[in-house]
Amino acid sequence: MKVNPVDGSIDLPDHVDSSGVKPMSYEEEQLIRVFYEQKIQEVCTAFKFPHKIQATAIIYFKRFYLQWSVMEHQPKNIMLTCVYASCKVEENHVSAEELGKGIQQDHEIILNNEMVLLKSLDFDLIVYAPYRSIEGFIDDLEGFCRAGNGAFQRLKELHQMAISHADKMMLTDAPLLYTPGQLALAALHKCNDILKVFDFERYLETIFSRQHSNCTIEQFVQSINAINYLVDQLKMPSVKDMRHLDRKLRHCWDPSSHDEHKKKEKKSKHKSKRTSTDAQL
Repeated sequence: MKVNPVDGSIDLPDHVDSSGVKPMSYEEEQLIRVFYEQKIQEVCTAFKFPHKIQATAIIYFKRFYLQWSVMEHQPKNIMLTCVYASCKVEENHVSAEELGKGIQQDHEIILNNEMVLLKSLDFDLIVYAPYRSIEGFIDDLEGFCRAGNGAFQRLKELHQMAISHADKMMLTDAPLLYTPGQLALAALHKCNDILKVFDFERYLETIFSRQHSNCTIEQFVQSINAINYLVDQLKMPSVKDMRHLDRKLRHCWDPSSHDEHKKKEKKSKHKSKRTSTDAQL
């Protein structure tokens, strides 16, 4: 059974009945990817990793599935490998054993998929996220707003809200389409509409007056609106959705590879149980 890289359809040998095989649609694959990208955020929060690691892992995950389908590589395994790789790259190393133990998963799965992930990324591992850009703009806004009437406290609230909004942005296609600076300003723009901390249009004018850019303010505002539109259109899968999608995904995997995975999982559990018994003795 092979997955067509163009349209995601499944090609079966002539002797196999394809009437019962229903490949996943683009929308269904997208829901699965969003679900596991959110899981990356949850894992990183549980380990108290910096936002930079979380963002790097999510972008690795997105870039990996630009080349592959969730019907070819199990997203749960790739998700864990992305977190592990991002910890290495961002110099916050956590061993595969520690990561696997923390989320009760076999660390061998992480190590077995590491080279597949790195090859799919063409070993291009440098990633830029909007979080540092948000901090930079907040520092700049302290001078722009001129402290007074609780401006610093309001900027602090804006900072925290912008980070939360950036977390939602990371679940969309925006990080693959726009620069960290554009994402940061889009987050600040959206949150400032709620908190009313500063005059966003006037602040944009001061930014453009300090640098020579081929992009006009009007074009930049269009980009910001496009980013926030992607966030507004983001659909999060429900528990019911994921149960249905998970069942369907299992039918779409290559049966031989699925059986092999079950054998490895069973062998790993037997090994860990034996180790535990030996320790008790």
